Amino acid sequence: MNAPYMERTACIDVGTNTALLLVADLDPESDRIIPVEHRQTIVRLGQDVDEGRIICREALDRLVACLSGYAERCRSLGVGTILAAGTSALRDAANRDVIIAEVQRATGIELRCISGKEEAELTFFGAVAGIGAIPEPFTVIDIGGGSTEIITGTASAVDRSVSIDIGSVRLTERFLTGLPPSTAQYDAALDEINRRLSESLAPFLTSTQTVFGVAGTLTTIAQVTMGDLRFDPEKVQGFRLEFDQVHRLLERLRLLPLSAVVALGIPEGRADVILMGTLILHQFMQQLGADAVTVSIQGLRFGMARKELLRLRHSAGR
Repeated sequence: MNAPYMERTACIDVGTNTALLLVADLDPESDRIIPVEHRQTIVRLGQDVDEGRIICREALDRLVACLSGYAERCRSLGVGTILAAGTSALRDAANRDVIIAEVQRATGIELRCISGKEEAELTFFGAVAGIGAIPEPFTVIDIGGGSTEIITGTASAVDRSVSIDIGSVRLTERFLTGLPPSTAQYDAALDEINRRLSESLAPFLTSTQTVFGVAGTLTTIAQVTMGDLRFDPEKVQGFRLEFDQVHRLLERLRLLPLSAVVALGIPEGRADVILMGTLILHQFMQQLGADAVTVSIQGLRFGMARKELLRLRHSAGR
């Protein structure tokens, strides 16, 4: 009988606003993902990408500094494999190959640009990894900085998914010049969100549905709704976020200057874009008819870990 083994793996999600690190032990014997460490850094890789389709030098420097730190931490933790995926900002950038090559040269990390479809599927399974029995079908929404993914299916298969080019950073840069926004700016953003959602949501409309929400917009809204000035992952995980709570927060945020948003406990790198993220969530819930969303601190990184765990199991013949 072979001795049990675990593979220590790092999964990095390089998004439009944030770079997220998960270090986990993958146990093919018990089919478990055992988190060792989580980190997040706001790098704003998508700075001005919506307008110019180029990742600027300043954003690249922030990313390299972040990933260099992540690589060093991974070495200190004895990580055997580092997997890194870039999403909306990298997909949109005409100079993505230059960015990928520079990251590889400077950090040794191979950054892979994944499609919206792959991002959606990995996020879907990652959001519920290890949670147990869930009413099916269920839906996952991932509101990122550059895009929003909506996925529905069961624990074993994705039924349908869509990646929509509306995200908290993209809409903030496109419509807002500061906080609070003018009525005209807010209404223009609202019209764009409604238009893009109405084009995409029809296949997802069902009479009963469990909805999970992942990524920084959802976890930040949960934190603020609970009245916490600091993020506590154990409290946020599984938090049931009611539509009425989202509505009240949205009405509050649209009137606040940036300093007051930061005072709620929202980091400066997210405070300027949280209004647009909240507006996307609000309109999604309204159009879908969702009374609540269950918040998950997991998502793409856990989906990457799950995929690697399945590969290890297959390699071991389990």
